[in-house]
Amino acid sequence: MLRVIYPSSLTIGLIALLLSVILDLLYPYHRGIMLRIHPVHTCFHMARRLAKPYAGRAFGVALALLCILLHIAPLIALLTLLSMADSWIASMLWPLVAAYILKLSFSIRLLIEIGIRIGDSVKVGNWDDARFWTQQIVRRDVYSLDEEHIISAAIESLAESLVDGMVSPLLYYPFLGVLGPYLQRIVNTLDGAVGFRSREFERLGWFSAKLDTVINYLPARISALYIIFSSLLLGYDWRGAWRIWRRDHDRTESLNAGHPMSAMAGALGVRLEKIGHYTLGDLINALDWRRVYDAVKIVSCSMILHLILVAAAMTLIYKVLPG
Repeated sequence: MLRVIYPSSLTIGLIALLLSVILDLLYPYHRGIMLRIHPVHTCFHMARRLAKPYAGRAFGVALALLCILLHIAPLIALLTLLSMADSWIASMLWPLVAAYILKLSFSIRLLIEIGIRIGDSVKVGNWDDARFWTQQIVRRDVYSLDEEHIISAAIESLAESLVDGMVSPLLYYPFLGVLGPYLQRIVNTLDGAVGFRSREFERLGWFSAKLDTVINYLPARISALYIIFSSLLLGYDWRGAWRIWRRDHDRTESLNAGHPMSAMAGALGVRLEKIGHYTLGDLINALDWRRVYDAVKIVSCSMILHLILVAAAMTLIYKVLPG
């Protein structure tokens, strides 16, 4: 199995990673057939169609495992065929297929561009556009929020999306091969489809939500450290990021979300609030368009740091492990 899902050499593994980043930068917006076959799209709709309101936990476990299996099995079959084929064409195709699988698992350009568009909209006072773009990365209804809470929601989600959309999937690449990031994306999509708390889905989505919490547990804390170190490199308040992270990380209902969000609040010197749920950070700087741009810069720097760490981890693994 390792031979199937894991790069045959460090060079091929790094080439696949580089190609996946290039693909993401060149083609961030999936449309038409490419959208219909994207795992986030297919898994979300599959889970919602199979979901039975008020179903029990056993059904929720079966639903999650079925969605995971139906998405993972075809890729294992394809990678197995490429690994078994004794030809230079198959050898050339493996890193290309691996790069595409990785590309489906994370998002760099899309998140950054949405953040910039939110900042641009807020800067010129176009709150209709600001609400539209913020809603693309926020689950709560932003159309009912005032201007300050729209900016807060945008910054919170930029920080949290750093975990879900970049750090978490690629963290598993050096250890679980190309299917590690893909599995994280499927689990995260299941959580978004049925893992939220409501009377209809509380028991049904319990397993998907817990699985997402487990798989993002370490990445969420690493992301907070990235935000702190990026703040140091970019000249933001890294001491404040560290202090607020240590103080406020457990104020959110989610075990993971509070880590990157509180670190970001401290780095920017702002107070982030989800009304009726949590407040993070101290009110030092006003929440305005500049803070959105600052959050985008910190997230971008954190992404670069993570790519360096992933490449370093792969290099170490290939040097330490035999064969």
